[in-house]
Amino acid sequence: MSELQLLRADHGPAVLAFEVENRGYFRSFISDRGDDYFEHFSDVHGRRLLEQEAGEGAYYVLVADDDSVLGRFNLIIHDDGVAELGYRVAARAAGRGVATAAVRDVCQLAAERHGLRRLRAATAHDNEASQRVLLKAGFVPVGPADPNDVGGNPGTWHELDLTAQT
Repeated sequence: MSELQLLRADHGPAVLAFEVENRGYFRSFISDRGDDYFEHFSDVHGRRLLEQEAGEGAYYVLVADDDSVLGRFNLIIHDDGVAELGYRVAARAAGRGVATAAVRDVCQLAAERHGLRRLRAATAHDNEASQRVLLKAGFVPVGPADPNDVGGNPGTWHELDLTAQT
């Protein structure tokens, strides 16, 4: 069993272990975070917590029974009730519906806890797994994504109207 938790300071070591363990796997779907991210992870983690406290983001981790991280689910919140959703799931959890279930949960939290009205997510054209997750969670394709929004790759924006979910 796993639990979706709002990011806390004490999640840092488990999140870093998740990122390091899955770096090669993630690289096959999305652009690499780069060595600087890993070398200065504590600073990055601290910034996420400050952004969350300021209401600029909501960062969730999917925590397994053994306290390891199975996934990350990020909401970058804009002033207009819209947020951008980003997520990544560990290789060991892929293909089992974990991402879809957690994205659905995050969508519910986005509306109920964070008062958001709409979510957007960009996926690269060749990231079919991520596209399936979004479609299963109710997102619809709305148009092309700038390659800068998808790690330098051609992609598509997807949106979900959270007001239609209630």
